[in-house]
Amino acid sequence: MVECKVPDREIIEVNTAGRVWKIERTADLETLWESIGEDDFGDDERLPYWAELWPASVLLGEWLYRNAGLIRGRRCLDLGCGLGLTAIIGQSLGAEVVAFDYEIEPLFFARGNSVLNSVRQPLWLQMDWRSPALADSSFDFIWGGDILYEKRFFDPLEKLFRRVLKPGGTIWMAEPVRDVSLPVWEQLESMGWNTALPLTEKAACCHAEMTVNIRKVVRGPNM
Repeated sequence: MVECKVPDREIIEVNTAGRVWKIERTADLETLWESIGEDDFGDDERLPYWAELWPASVLLGEWLYRNAGLIRGRRCLDLGCGLGLTAIIGQSLGAEVVAFDYEIEPLFFARGNSVLNSVRQPLWLQMDWRSPALADSSFDFIWGGDILYEKRFFDPLEKLFRRVLKPGGTIWMAEPVRDVSLPVWEQLESMGWNTALPLTEKAACCHAEMTVNIRKVVRGPNM
């Protein structure tokens, strides 16, 4: 990975999904984190996780590349898109991607990163997955990278899956191996979803390396 610094921002180069992707982000992450005041933190704990690129997203991008034939021409939803890497990769592979984040700031970076990589723009939305402004049964595929880091996210995400995934659709979740997300898969199974673990690999990004699972989730026969 090579870092090319520009004023107040930097471009990191990420090798995944068959090429090198240029991702621009805030250069001074430490100052950004320190600038978050109590009013910003609030009940929703609005920390700027979007400003970092996580290893799970790198492996998820590779997984999309390996399954390009499945998503080409399909309507796909990217959850918590952050700086836009996986949405841009999916769009470059011929998917019709809708990508959203809770915060507005990352969407400006994501849009610029699409231009930076010469990829047609996904549809970028600022949205809360607790109140999704999306049509029922509208997506063939849903994916997300490292978004199950808090237990409170499970219920609204499961409701979102149930509402917007088409019959026969597929969900791919890239999650680091951590205790907080381990019960999620059993809980989904108990609610009628079928889950599988098709890939476990080490992934690295921004000086961090993690073991990441790709989890496949589909509707059970009685849902």
